[in-house]
Amino acid sequence: MTLRNGRRATVRPIRPEDKDGLEAAFEHLSAEARYTRFFTAVRTLPEKVFDSATHPAPDREVALVALSDEGPRQSIIGGARYALTPGNNSCEFAVTLADDWHGLGLARRLMETLIEIARARGVQRMEGFVLAANSSMRGLAARLGFADMQCPEDPTLRVVTLEL
Repeated sequence: MTLRNGRRATVRPIRPEDKDGLEAAFEHLSAEARYTRFFTAVRTLPEKVFDSATHPAPDREVALVALSDEGPRQSIIGGARYALTPGNNSCEFAVTLADDWHGLGLARRLMETLIEIARARGVQRMEGFVLAANSSMRGLAARLGFADMQCPEDPTLRVVTLEL
């Protein structure tokens, strides 16, 4: 795909062989990007997190990676995933982009792809937890039709919800 500023990226399902690239992408995330994704200061992640991330359970998880088409080798510049919520027909999503890929339409494309896959699989509702201060993600969610509500358990979080 070609993004707003002409940069090119490819979105595809994550693969087990993406583990090293995912670790490298995490290492290049800013402290702010890590906090926005994990809601806490994170310097490193356990090896099992990368193993789990690159081996989504096909019956309940979808994980996508965005790869830069710049340079001699593709590198992971972002990702999006959802996991079905046990006990009902809804899923929780998360999306992360490398800092220099924000504002180009890539997060929107990742989210649209996740929504399309969830709908095709019969998921009825998608939700995500977003920091109240994360105006970029909240704005994207609003443009995609998500409702935005205060998280009852944590005033620093918002819950964005889309009926599929």
